[in-house]
Amino acid sequence: MPESAKSKFLVASGVVVCAIVVLLFLEVEAQWKVCALAIGVVAALVAMEKTGMRARVEEASAKHGTFAMSIAIAAILGVAGVLHESHFALLMLATVALYATACLGLTVQFGYAGIANFAGAAFFGIGCYSAAILTTRTPLPHLLVIFAGGAAAAAIGSILILPILRTRGHYAALITIAFGILFKTFLEVNDTLGGPQGLKVPGLKILGWSFNDPIRLVEGVEASFYLNYVVLAVLLAALAYLLVKRLERSWIGLNFDAVRLDETAAAVSGIDIARWKIFAFVSGNFLAGMAGAVHAMMSGFIAPNNFTFGDSLILVSIVILGGVGNPLGVILAALLLLVLPEKLQVIQEYRFLLYALLVILILLFRPEGLLPRRLREYFPRGVRK
Repeated sequence: MPESAKSKFLVASGVVVCAIVVLLFLEVEAQWKVCALAIGVVAALVAMEKTGMRARVEEASAKHGTFAMSIAIAAILGVAGVLHESHFALLMLATVALYATACLGLTVQFGYAGIANFAGAAFFGIGCYSAAILTTRTPLPHLLVIFAGGAAAAAIGSILILPILRTRGHYAALITIAFGILFKTFLEVNDTLGGPQGLKVPGLKILGWSFNDPIRLVEGVEASFYLNYVVLAVLLAALAYLLVKRLERSWIGLNFDAVRLDETAAAVSGIDIARWKIFAFVSGNFLAGMAGAVHAMMSGFIAPNNFTFGDSLILVSIVILGGVGNPLGVILAALLLLVLPEKLQVIQEYRFLLYALLVILILLFRPEGLLPRRLREYFPRGVRK
C-alpha cells in the first residue's frame, strides 16, 4: 500500500473510532458505563502518547488536512443522523461544538499568545445578549446577527486589552476576572437587558429556513429541530478550527509563540508585543461571541446566571485539559467536561469541584494536557524534511 494511502487509512480509522466513542457517550445511560468509558478514553490517549501513535495520527492529519477535516465533519454529521430523534443528545452535541468554538478562541489567546483570559463566559455572553437584542429589536438577518455577536465581543475585548497591555502574568489575569464579575453584575442591574430574569431569544432563521421547526425526513419520520443547530454548530467549529490552525502555522503564529515564550526577547528582536496581543485577544473573543450568538438562539433563553466566573473556569478547564495550544485537544476536552456531568447525575451539583480537581491533577501529573501541542517545526521556503 502506498505511503499516502496508509496515512489516509490511519486518519480515517482514527475518525471512525472517535465517532463511535462520541456516539457511545451520548447513547449510554448507565452511570458506571459512562465512568468506564471516560476512564477508557483517557487510558487510550495515554497509551497512544507512550507508543507514539498520537504523533503519527497528528502527522498524518496534518499531511492530509482537507481529507481529515472532510471525513471528520462527515462522521459527526453521521452521528447526528443516528441520533436524529434524540433532542437531548443533539442538544449536547451542538453545545459541545459551540463551546469548542469558544475555547478555540481561548486557545489563540492563552495557548498561542500567552494571554490568560478568565472572562471567556463574559465574551460568550456578549454574543448571546447581542443576538437577543438584535433579533428582537432590529430587522437584521439572523446570519448577520451571528457575525454581529462576534463583532460586539471583539469590540469590547479591544477596550479591555488596553489595561491588560500594561500588566503581566497574574495581574493581567485579575483584570479579566474582574471584568467577568462586573459583566454579570451589569446584566443583573440592567432592566433593559432583562435584569436577573433574563431575556427570551427567537429561534434562528436563515434564508427563510426556521431552525426551530422539526425536519421531515420521509413521510411519517421527523428529526429533532436540534439537528439544524448541530449542522450549523459543527460547521462553525470546523471553520474556527481551520482558522486557528492556519494562524498557528503562519508567520502570525510564529510571532504569537515569540510573544508567549519571552516578551523581552521578542521586543528586542523587533516584534511589536502590543500589536500581536491585541490581535490575539480580539480574534479570540470574536470566535467566542459568534458561538454565543448561535447558542442564545438555540437555547431560546439567556440570563446572567449563565455567564458566571464558574462558567469561565469551565472554558479554561477545557483548554487546559485538552492540551494548551492544541486545537484538537479542545474538542475532546469539551466532550468530556460537558457530557460527563450531564450523564453522571451524582456529580452534577459538584461539577465545579470536579473541574477544579481535574485542573489540579493535570497541572501536577500531566501539565501538557491530554493531547499536548507538538513543537513548532519551521523550515525556510524550498526546504523539505
